[in-house]
Amino acid sequence: MSITSSLTSTTLCGASVFPKALARSIEFPRNHLSTPFESSKICLTTYPKKNATWNLTRNIVPIQGTRCHAIQVETKESFTPGKKFQLSDVIEGQQFDREMLSAIFDVAREMEKIEKSSSQSELLKGYLMATLFYEPSTRTRLSFESAMKRLGGEVLTTENAREFSSAAKGETLEDTIRTVEGYSDIIVMRHFESGAAKRAAATANIPVINAGDGPGEHPTQALLDIYTIQSEIGKLDDISVALVGDLANGRTVRSLAYLLAKFKDVKIYFVSPEIVKMKDDIKDYLTSNGVEWEESSDLMEVASKCDVVYQTRIQRERFGERLDLYEAARGKYIVDKALLGVMQKNAVIMHPLPRLDEITPGVDTDPRAAYFRQAKNGLFIRMALLKLLLVGW
Repeated sequence: MSITSSLTSTTLCGASVFPKALARSIEFPRNHLSTPFESSKICLTTYPKKNATWNLTRNIVPIQGTRCHAIQVETKESFTPGKKFQLSDVIEGQQFDREMLSAIFDVAREMEKIEKSSSQSELLKGYLMATLFYEPSTRTRLSFESAMKRLGGEVLTTENAREFSSAAKGETLEDTIRTVEGYSDIIVMRHFESGAAKRAAATANIPVINAGDGPGEHPTQALLDIYTIQSEIGKLDDISVALVGDLANGRTVRSLAYLLAKFKDVKIYFVSPEIVKMKDDIKDYLTSNGVEWEESSDLMEVASKCDVVYQTRIQRERFGERLDLYEAARGKYIVDKALLGVMQKNAVIMHPLPRLDEITPGVDTDPRAAYFRQAKNGLFIRMALLKLLLVGW
């Protein structure tokens, strides 16, 4: 018998119960347990750890009158090509492959139907999501909270946790995570430090979703971006994508580049001011995966041959006190009606938002302006991820 769950090592005893998240997803048929077994309930002597496969043995060792089963645990991804899989955390774009993306998108399309339905879903009834945002957010935080509530779950939230949580008193991220996991079933975190999400996931015994870690990655944004591209132009292979703006500090474009590398015959154009060019680690990754890329300073030329123009803002908050560098970088590349005039008829303009002046308001009414549809798609992707992380398939 093999049970997909999230434990490191433990003993099964006939005395207590599983935690709620496990009790909902794991059943032990009686014929798999050696008899006699005085209770159908099973207790854990240690707290469960994510991402493991249980193999239940039939050996019974009597310990002070209690019959116990030993289990062996292997930490591995429970995903086989062509079969359903179990997500554990969402931390970076590199963790997904094409089959996983396709499966997530299938669930997202089901979530679209739920959102359009007049009846209230109870899929995640009884579950609590904690949102820890150490940086400002509108779309990401609200879409996650909306996603949880639309599926019948509840939300515990902190806004500006950098100032209004115990982090302001010097509490470590690890201690915060250990505390918050005691109150919730899943954590969605945005942090100002690259790599913070990995640290949180390594600490937590419940799922962690990276909602952006400084200039690092923003995997759920990349997932909704890929979902939007597929929805808008009908394919993900054989496309050309222009990534424009702050490519050095933009976590959205980094995660998107990782996901675009999963598809065939993709070409990526990097268009940015010199001071915020795409970093070498992304270029090296694309090259090693056979993805063609090119740097250009001519947005007009690039836009004329791309299926997707993905514009981003120059991020003032990443420049610290060097506002002279920020001013030198901003305003270089603007999407306006003149750019629309050279773009292909079926191309789309995307933006992770918020925007400042890098897309003029006059563009909004053009059918190729997909950025508000893109933002709405974030709801469906995040509903899908919450479902997969908390209740699986």
